[in-house]
Amino acid sequence: MTNNRLEWRALQPDTERFQHLLSQELAAETECFASVQARLFNGLSLLLQTPAKVPLMLVKSPESAEYLALLQNILATIADENEESPTLYGGQYDISEHAVNWRPAHSAADNFASEGGIHQAEWIEAEQLFGCVRIHQSRITLSPGLVHRANGGVLILSLRALMAQPLLWLRLKQIMVNQRFDWYSQDETRPLPLAIPSMPMAFRLVLIGERDVLADFQDMEPELAALSLYSEFEDNIQLVDEEEFTHWLQWVQNVSTSLGYPLPSPDFWPVLIREAARYTGDQDTLPLDPQWLGRQLQDAALYSEDDRLSAQNLQDALSTREWREGFLPERIRDEILLDQILIETEGEMIGQINALSVMEFPGHPRAFGEPSRISCVVHVGDGEFTDVERKAELGGNIHAKGMMIMQAWLIAELELEQQLPFSASLVFEQSYSEVDGDSASLAELCALISALASQPINQQIAVTGSVDQFGRVQPVGGLNEKIEGFFNICNQRTLSGSQGVIIPAANVRHLSLQQDVVDAVRDGKFHLWAVSSVEEALPLLTGMEWDKETGSCLMRSIQERIAQMMHPDPRHRPWPLRWLNWFSPG
Repeated sequence: MTNNRLEWRALQPDTERFQHLLSQELAAETECFASVQARLFNGLSLLLQTPAKVPLMLVKSPESAEYLALLQNILATIADENEESPTLYGGQYDISEHAVNWRPAHSAADNFASEGGIHQAEWIEAEQLFGCVRIHQSRITLSPGLVHRANGGVLILSLRALMAQPLLWLRLKQIMVNQRFDWYSQDETRPLPLAIPSMPMAFRLVLIGERDVLADFQDMEPELAALSLYSEFEDNIQLVDEEEFTHWLQWVQNVSTSLGYPLPSPDFWPVLIREAARYTGDQDTLPLDPQWLGRQLQDAALYSEDDRLSAQNLQDALSTREWREGFLPERIRDEILLDQILIETEGEMIGQINALSVMEFPGHPRAFGEPSRISCVVHVGDGEFTDVERKAELGGNIHAKGMMIMQAWLIAELELEQQLPFSASLVFEQSYSEVDGDSASLAELCALISALASQPINQQIAVTGSVDQFGRVQPVGGLNEKIEGFFNICNQRTLSGSQGVIIPAANVRHLSLQQDVVDAVRDGKFHLWAVSSVEEALPLLTGMEWDKETGSCLMRSIQERIAQMMHPDPRHRPWPLRWLNWFSPG
């Protein structure tokens, strides 16, 4: 039997390999940005350097103030490096009782003069963006808007804010394409008393938004979108070698400095990396999101009394946050411990298995794991496998797909020449809401095999993973929460030393478990097994192999049961039918 048990070192990111890099010096913000966001940096540089008929750039990015300010700072630094001397744009409006005249700018003191620069706004209104014309006692005054201050420079706006106000976008587009600003009366019923000359205007526009709003913009402005530059703020960085890790360290230090928090000490990094791997879902992927990083730094700073952030500061912040957000998970855990939700963590049972689910409630900030009991009963029938969740309209399409896939594997493995003489019924016990996803298909398949072979399943082990039609186990999501959910139940009922969780081998790289789980695995009180196929999972659960040449195995037990059903021993027939044997030819 293959040894699939995981060592405790595999349960968290390996930070020791980067230990010698944890005291790297702080890199300049622009240099650091160019390293971790090379594609976006290239696009921003190109926007400033290349004349374009439609100077528009679309950036896939969250539309928060942090991202707008970050892009503004980077663009300002690039512009300062490229520009030799300040240039004046715009000009002066001279207003008299009978006329309004325009002249190009002579000095920065002119009322509509601009030196370009980088400007941004998270939300915009018409007056804020375009300025306004005020008329009081037949006297006109003109107030500049954001586009006037950005004349000759760059304007960064939230795309969602523009899409919510189509008239603003149409006017902004007209200004950008025509490179001219025209004045209009704010009151359509009262035209301007004097003609106001247009003014030359040219600026580069950067619109940032998530992918859904970018898709809406592309549908609305297909030609403009096709001519624009495009780039993305990358959410994370892949750790290929030490260079990427160094860039990430410098990025976090820059975020900390820009927000005014103390710099991390060397022991701070392993704790942050473990939490970062939980956030990204991968041991070799670290987040670049300044909002998420800023929150970790902010919370740790609340516990720091020194000029450096320590590991204990962050651990205290994370533990307190988990406790503060833990009311709902604790109540559900209490229901299991009080036997209101039945989950067995000891003994054996035919056709019953512990699956693992991730619970996400609207309005609750934290996903958490909960074990679920799946049961299967088998009876004489026409080979129908009943998905009770689907029949009750509580099962989603993906769950139904997983059920059909695992059934297809089983039928193919048994190599039957006739219809399976058994029917089966599978159900999530005590489930009162919709079930979806295929992450329980491995558990369902094992429960079905247990029921068909009349071989009990060890209730000390929980299972997660999906299967394909060849019996290979595929990775699933929410792995850390699932494992911790089952561990917490076992831990509060007292760990037996034989309890654990079976996970897909492809999911090992996604592990970043809480320290109490890692300690229990290291002490041999809890176990994790990584499997690549159904054949590897079944011996761990049932103590029997699926198939082997000699001796008993699960497949042979099922085949013998089928053969007995198809050709029963006459002695075991119901007594009214036994007399038929008297007339059977000898």
